[in-house]
Amino acid sequence: MTAAASAPTIAAIATAIVPQQGSVGIVRLSGADSLAIARTLFHAPGAQPWESHRVLYGLIRDPQTQELVDEGLLLWMQAPRSYTREDVVEFHCHGGMMVVQRILQLCLGAGATLAQPGEFTLRAFLNGRIDLTQAESIADLVGAQSPQAAQTALAGLQGKLAQPIGQMRSACLDLLAEVEAYIDFEDDLPPLDEAAVVRRVGELLAQVQQILATADRGQLLRTGLKVAIVGQPNVGKSSLLNAWSRSDRAIVTDLPGTTRDVVESQLVVAGIPVQVLDTAGIRDTGDVVEQLGVARSRQAAQQADLVLFTVDATQGWTAADQAIYGEVNHRPVILVRNKIDLLATTAAPLSASPGTPEPYPGDLAGVVALAAALNEGIDRLEAAIVATVHQGSVEAANLDFAINQRQAAALSLARQGLEQVQGTIAAGLPLDLWTIDLRGAIQALGEITGESLTESMLDRIFSRFCIGK
Repeated sequence: MTAAASAPTIAAIATAIVPQQGSVGIVRLSGADSLAIARTLFHAPGAQPWESHRVLYGLIRDPQTQELVDEGLLLWMQAPRSYTREDVVEFHCHGGMMVVQRILQLCLGAGATLAQPGEFTLRAFLNGRIDLTQAESIADLVGAQSPQAAQTALAGLQGKLAQPIGQMRSACLDLLAEVEAYIDFEDDLPPLDEAAVVRRVGELLAQVQQILATADRGQLLRTGLKVAIVGQPNVGKSSLLNAWSRSDRAIVTDLPGTTRDVVESQLVVAGIPVQVLDTAGIRDTGDVVEQLGVARSRQAAQQADLVLFTVDATQGWTAADQAIYGEVNHRPVILVRNKIDLLATTAAPLSASPGTPEPYPGDLAGVVALAAALNEGIDRLEAAIVATVHQGSVEAANLDFAINQRQAAALSLARQGLEQVQGTIAAGLPLDLWTIDLRGAIQALGEITGESLTESMLDRIFSRFCIGK
């Protein structure tokens, strides 16, 4: 699939528009008419040469009225040495809203078409500059919420996912060609070594499984983890949020019921973006405002990926805690024993508290003791969160990339096809049935890098990009 030679020249704002804050804005053009449009709008004083990959200084004017729009820079990148492998022009102007919008409108008035979301990157893919895994990595890099997410996206952009996928697809194609040769020329060839075929398919399956194991990590890096701090009033939930976020996001007093609404904070734990929700204490109350806060707390707990069930270590596990736990234990729960600094000894039993018949639940994901008011124990809490996230997951060794959901679905189809090849061989079925499942695996692997894609699938993928990228 290649881009049509007659594709229109497209234009879009390539930088975020922040009113009264953006210092520099970029308007980007791509297509055969880019340079002609640039010459219409941009006036470079003196004898500055219009050369590819050379920055020009000048004035941007309305070609109809010659009204000055801005003073800025222009960069022309001649095909194929550009992001899209088409002629690309960038106007580097003053930021904000009005100037970049005005320049974009002038480009459209001069014959350009407004770019669709992701259309620049789509053209880069269609023109063979990048494959589909690299295109998706660009979107991941733009949306990265942590340094680790950015590094993972960069690994994909450098082809570290495309390379093993391409090698596996080539191995499947070689195997398919070998099997088809035996079908067509069976009388002229020695017997097929079925054991060798089984071994090669097994090796491919192992590689597929290793890459599939990065899916959960990729999902976490891209979307992050939503964590709700839940518990009775006055157990130190807000103190925990403040200590963890190193800020005074939540009001802390000795009065129960101070927090009336869900308070959010964005953190990064072991490279994973974490959205922390400090919720109102859950209890029966006649206060109408507090009732609304309690309802929102329950909703936050229902939507969270992980619950930090916070209790007062000096009070132990109470019947009220047990009742709340019954509402939130559909999610992984880490028990946070707060206020251990107020205990006579921090060696209090984890299984039960004096004077209360209710033991701590046995299905907890972890138990952490800390003193939020003293900022003590946050490191243990983060270690417990990381252990819970990775509990039961397959760690992918020596891989610094992570696949997304679309890629994971295609890899699962490839795995299914290879497993069916193994089953077909074990059942002693004819060679032509082997080829059907091999082709299915090849098709699925090709969908990951873009060799096997429909136009509707491309539209769906690139529609999630921002305009201007």
